[in-house]
Amino acid sequence: MVSNLEMIIYIDLGDIIQKLHGNTEGLKKSQSKSLQALYNRKVPPTKFIHAQLGRSLSELSREISRQVGLIIDRGGNVTHVIIGNAHQLFIPDLTRHRAGQSRFRGLRLIHTHLRGESLSKDDLTDLTLLQLDTIVVVHVAHDGLPRGVEYAYLFPESTNRDQPWLIEKKPSIYDWSDNYLHFITDLEQRFSKRDSRQRISGKEGAILLGVTTGSKKEALASLQELERLSNTAGLQALDSSLQVRKKIDGKFVVGKGKLQDTLIKAMQLKADVLVFDQELTPSQLRNISIETNLKVVDRTQLILDIFAQRAKSREGKLQVEIAQLRYRKPRIKIMPTAMSRLTGGIGGRGPGETKLEINKRRADERLNRLEKELIRQSKSRALRRERRKKARIPQVSLVGYTNAGKSTLLNAMTRSDVDAEDKLFATLDPTSRRFRFPRDKEIILTDTVGFIRKLPKELMEAFRSTFEETLEADLILHVVDAGDPELDVHLREVEDTLRKLQADSIPRLLLFNKIDTVDPALWSSLALEYQALLCSAITKHNLASVLETIEQRLFTIRNTSS
Repeated sequence: MVSNLEMIIYIDLGDIIQKLHGNTEGLKKSQSKSLQALYNRKVPPTKFIHAQLGRSLSELSREISRQVGLIIDRGGNVTHVIIGNAHQLFIPDLTRHRAGQSRFRGLRLIHTHLRGESLSKDDLTDLTLLQLDTIVVVHVAHDGLPRGVEYAYLFPESTNRDQPWLIEKKPSIYDWSDNYLHFITDLEQRFSKRDSRQRISGKEGAILLGVTTGSKKEALASLQELERLSNTAGLQALDSSLQVRKKIDGKFVVGKGKLQDTLIKAMQLKADVLVFDQELTPSQLRNISIETNLKVVDRTQLILDIFAQRAKSREGKLQVEIAQLRYRKPRIKIMPTAMSRLTGGIGGRGPGETKLEINKRRADERLNRLEKELIRQSKSRALRRERRKKARIPQVSLVGYTNAGKSTLLNAMTRSDVDAEDKLFATLDPTSRRFRFPRDKEIILTDTVGFIRKLPKELMEAFRSTFEETLEADLILHVVDAGDPELDVHLREVEDTLRKLQADSIPRLLLFNKIDTVDPALWSSLALEYQALLCSAITKHNLASVLETIEQRLFTIRNTSS
């Protein structure tokens, strides 16, 4: 088990000061000297362990009744001598030795077990998290002689994704003739081939984590949606995991044990990012980042990043930056590097001001400027809406869950070429197009930003002026993906969002799009059950009938209100 607990004995060997790590209390001077002498031993580079060194290790371990371990590099040099207790030992800090970019650290741990016990969970966790080449356990007999060995190493083709290691045994340390250099070279080549197959060039690998105290089915659907969000944001989802808990862990969300298992998986898959399917508090974000040393992103930040990529108009970019600033403000203290872009430029620094105070002040100043500019943009949008009202041109807003096909529907209805992709939030900036009916009646169709479950409140506030397009509509066309297995959930989410926007009193039509993905035998029952219109924006099936219904509803409403 990794620990900072370390007691050091310094022994002057000429110009070199070496140290014993771990539990050195109560050792006799002769025992300390014998343990210190292990630094002078060397293992041939082709051997896992030299038989004579194994015997010395066993005899010393039995004599002091404590586990003894050696950290050995690939040149066969002993870099650390570690003394534990009868049950375990604590590995000292190994940060000076290479790790990170390479699959392995280039170090192996050899240590004794006094009671014949197998490799422990702590051993296997250290193997993974410290990126050790291998861990070798020498079993010590009652007479102090080595009885046999057991060793573990990470293996790319492991059949158990939760246990990425293999464990092997040798009956005698004296008959162990395997070539260590051939072994580790072959192992690194296997990992290199596997990683090249798994990873997509240019994308960061991510592990997705969800936790729920409620419905597992809904949580799994949300986690699947998180994978699509991750792909849209430019991440490669390498693995996902859902934990059902009675209570959310206040410190790590998923609990420390689950987080450690996730870290092992991240090391196995060489993932760079942990993505959580809920908004993390600033303290949770800090705790998880410190514990894993990985990039940590929550659902809110992921959606904000996607919006930042998609925003094209000046107003859209303003809205996204405002939402990002509102999200980041309470997190400035724990993520100063993320805020560095906002603290750049020319500005006075008051005497005694800390960088944190500057970050907060600059963020507030930037937010105020952006909000004022957004108000000006909103006034321009309101002016355009007022002109449309004076022209008495009815407005229809297309709303719906993200990726329901609203943009494709707008293109099909108006013969436009608005960007439409099979991605979440493919369209961010509202787009309006005129449509003329055969009887010289005109309407304006407006494609709005898609909704999604757990839509960040920062976005709701920043995009309020955009959502006002919906509030000013004469008719809301609620577009639904007819083939989506989460159809009912998405319907509910959109209705809840419209209610929050106070747009639930506006007349609306329910339209099931993508009907070409549904068995035709189910079309009649689907239309009857939901009282919905059916169409396909791709095949244009039933599109003329939908437009006719819109015309009837719109102009009947206007005539009645007149």
